[in-house]
Amino acid sequence: MDNDEVRYNRYISGDDNGLVEIIKDYKDGLLLYLNSITGNLTLAEEYMEEAFFRIAVKKPVFRKKSSFRTWLYSIARNIAVDEMRKRRRISDASVEEYTEIIDNTDIELEYIHQEQKKSVHTALKKLSEDYRQVLVLTYFEDFTIDETAVIMKKNKKQINNLLYRAKKSLRIILEEGGFEYEKL
Repeated sequence: MDNDEVRYNRYISGDDNGLVEIIKDYKDGLLLYLNSITGNLTLAEEYMEEAFFRIAVKKPVFRKKSSFRTWLYSIARNIAVDEMRKRRRISDASVEEYTEIIDNTDIELEYIHQEQKKSVHTALKKLSEDYRQVLVLTYFEDFTIDETAVIMKKNKKQINNLLYRAKKSLRIILEEGGFEYEKL
């Protein structure tokens, strides 16, 4: 039994700290992932809160068909996809919401890194939703191909193909924009 499952079971048994720990560990990554689906930070926050609300109130059974993390991300994805179908219209989140300068670093180097992040974020927005999702899940959230397949409801071959095409498309967009990188 993994630690997340133990914490969830503690919550189900009445220990609210179990859920607090889960939220603390997953809120940032889940927000980033949901933003890759919605393209809107406000909507991503709303869907993240809804995912945590569902496990808090409805207390669905974790059947151990995947890792707890994969299960949680699948719940959040389903919420986002369902809601996006209802809304049909998405507004983009500001790139500046993701940038933050750290005081104790070289300002010039930090500026370059921030500009690169903006370029990558802008390029990600130009990709299809599936391409964004597969890149965020595998590279930003470090999910395996198998876990990504479960979350996106696709098979491994489809995920590998999506990942290949997404990286290729991202590279083309970045190169057209004059992006310089070491390794992508």
